[in-house]
Amino acid sequence: MRTAYKVRVYPTPQQAAVLNRTFGCVRLVWNTVLTWRHARYHTEGKRTSYAATDRYLTELKRDGSHDFLYEVSSVPLQQALRHQYTAFVNFFAGRARYPRYKTRHGRQSATYTRSAFRWKGGRLHLAKTEGPLAFAWSWPGIDPATLNPTTVTISRDPDGRWYASLAVETTADPEPPPTTGAAVGVDVGVSDFAVLSTGEKIANPRHLERKARNLARYQRRMARKQRGSHNRAKAKAKVARAHRKVRDARRDFLHRTSTRLVRDHDVIVIEDLNVCGMVRNRSLAKAISDCGWGEFRRLLEYKTARHGRHLIVIDRWYPSSKTCSACGHLLAELSLRTRHWTCPACRARHDRDINAAKNILAAGRAVSACGADVSPQGSSLRRSAVKQEAQPVRAGIPRL
Repeated sequence: MRTAYKVRVYPTPQQAAVLNRTFGCVRLVWNTVLTWRHARYHTEGKRTSYAATDRYLTELKRDGSHDFLYEVSSVPLQQALRHQYTAFVNFFAGRARYPRYKTRHGRQSATYTRSAFRWKGGRLHLAKTEGPLAFAWSWPGIDPATLNPTTVTISRDPDGRWYASLAVETTADPEPPPTTGAAVGVDVGVSDFAVLSTGEKIANPRHLERKARNLARYQRRMARKQRGSHNRAKAKAKVARAHRKVRDARRDFLHRTSTRLVRDHDVIVIEDLNVCGMVRNRSLAKAISDCGWGEFRRLLEYKTARHGRHLIVIDRWYPSSKTCSACGHLLAELSLRTRHWTCPACRARHDRDINAAKNILAAGRAVSACGADVSPQGSSLRRSAVKQEAQPVRAGIPRL
């Protein structure tokens, strides 16, 4: 199993100068090779392999105008080419957008493999830098001296903080928590972050909305500063720190919520939401992005796989809100502003979100019983296994 440890790094001024020079060279190689690859494809109609980009990098170093590339380690430059090749593979496979140019104003990173760093006794030595790189270890139960990292990624956030991500291959799987025999359906939303089939509602902390006033003030201050001035750089760092606080608070909330769900339930059922399509709604795009539904699903996926739990993803077109969880009656229409409704068939009174969570759980159990692929990688328009035959109407199980 592959895992990673992200630690805070405190480089010396000399080490920071070398790393900043490495970031610039990585950015230059990425942008130059991307331009060459783009022109080669449109003029010759040829796709470019990693070996071709590696040869182009060698020619770039020898042309006389890029001698400064020899001042940094060659491994991060080659890793940038590997990452770019992977980005194009994902683009042509339809899994990602077209690779973009790197800018000096965002997050900077450089990846080192084993040939460019030394990890001995829990101390990190990078190529072309003097002395060990100081970092803060946040896992008291794990001795860093026992680790054997395969790659190390050094990064610098726009607010000036430095980090190192240590990728480690482990052979022993973590001990799974005791089984609980419980299953839960989760319906995510904006007013409440998540509503469980048990009736519990997890409030939406609205991290960005709470910090919006401070963010606006810092951005106004930055806009008044002259471009390129030292004061503008300091104001920009304050804006980046404010965004970092929002990002860290959101990540902490998502980790705590997903961990609690995985710890307390053996089976978790969620919907396959089209978040990219939903954020096109200008009225709800900011609120939906602040929720972090995509990151929440990613956390659930790897945590359930790691701890031996079962995550079921049902079809996004399943009408969970319009179906009565008591008798299975399906409403013709249900507006978004309607938060409570009464079933015309059995007269049961429903909370919209709790009813949807109950239906999600029932649909997940039905899909699991059929043994179908409940998390399709392709189009969600295909018919799932639970919709191939009519199901009898039973109390508590919707008609699928």
